Amino acid sequence: MTGSPFDAIGGDDASLERLGRRRGVKWQRTPGAIAAWVADMDVPPAGIIRRRLHELIGRGDVGYPHWPPPRGSTPVRDAFIERARDRWGWEIGDRTEIVELCDVVQGIQLVLYLATEPGDGVIVHTPTYPPMLDAIDQAGCHRIDLPARFSGSGTDRQVSFDLDELESRLDGARARVLLLCHPHNPTGRVFDRDELTALADLARRHDLVIISDEIHADLTYAPRSHTPMAALDADAAQRTVTLNSPSKTFNLAGLRYAVAHIGPGWLRERLARLPDHLLGAANLAGVTGALTAWTEPEAQDWADAVLVHLDAQRHHLADLLATHLPEVGYSIPEATYLGWLDCRALDLGPDPSEYWRREERGRSRVDLSPGPDFGPGGDGFVRLNFATSAAMLERIVTAMAHR
Repeated sequence: MTGSPFDAIGGDDASLERLGRRRGVKWQRTPGAIAAWVADMDVPPAGIIRRRLHELIGRGDVGYPHWPPPRGSTPVRDAFIERARDRWGWEIGDRTEIVELCDVVQGIQLVLYLATEPGDGVIVHTPTYPPMLDAIDQAGCHRIDLPARFSGSGTDRQVSFDLDELESRLDGARARVLLLCHPHNPTGRVFDRDELTALADLARRHDLVIISDEIHADLTYAPRSHTPMAALDADAAQRTVTLNSPSKTFNLAGLRYAVAHIGPGWLRERLARLPDHLLGAANLAGVTGALTAWTEPEAQDWADAVLVHLDAQRHHLADLLATHLPEVGYSIPEATYLGWLDCRALDLGPDPSEYWRREERGRSRVDLSPGPDFGPGGDGFVRLNFATSAAMLERIVTAMAHR
């Protein structure tokens, strides 16, 4: 395909009105504000995905799904296996190791339920995706933070995590799980093979289950590349649960479909003993969307064009901030379409997003993700979704700069 799928969005009042008519949470949480928070893109899904969904509805094919064993296996399992092999060199030997779910958060909660007891420790990079923090709390586990470190200033900041510091805090901590957001949300950090190997070695020494949320894997920018945690070596494969979904790359979050590759055999045995209906079943629309996304060349062409646009947007955001909000710190993400903005120099309090959502004369409101929601290290930050048009991104930043 030619051009960007975002070309038709624009950045004027008519564009905002069209986007504001969407019924999803992104545009309905704060009506009248420019939505730049939750990880939905403003672009419609690929044309071939929409056509396949229209065909499904046109047939009236909205009855109960029929998926054969084990646990309602759909054709998307095989599509994921082929995609893992072709894109990341990850060989998945047995399709029965894959479980189909509604979303990756369900997978996180499922593994914590099966693999931990109340009081167990869960290691997590912080700040992190808020539902991960909620899942740890709901499981009755305690969080063991691996905090982000920032160096540099302005739009030339770097993100790192100090694994040596974590090691010193694990003795007696009753750690049971390493919960990995890979690539990392909200910082956009891509863990390279050396970093993953160090994490895998830590997990081996402390006998940890690894939950690797890899939902943003296909949104990794060159020259960086994605390495699945389970593809590192045999030990990592046998202790890792990998979660993935087409929802971010192909903008299909509302269709509610995800996969979990369950590496640990003992965990698969526990899972098999759960009542059949406890996990639900994949729905027809979700399976149709996921299968089309992961098998059709037209859908992949669309995703490739989206990534080119997002690559430009992450740099465009840096330029806009340097011009309009030079006090704001920003590390250009290596993956995702999310900018993690350090607004502490603006002195807007622990949650700067509150300021930009307020009703004030002469300034457009902007709805951003509150930094404190991401846990330790989030105070004074906001997360900005730049998966929109270049014109809309400029409108977002200039509205933020109006004081």
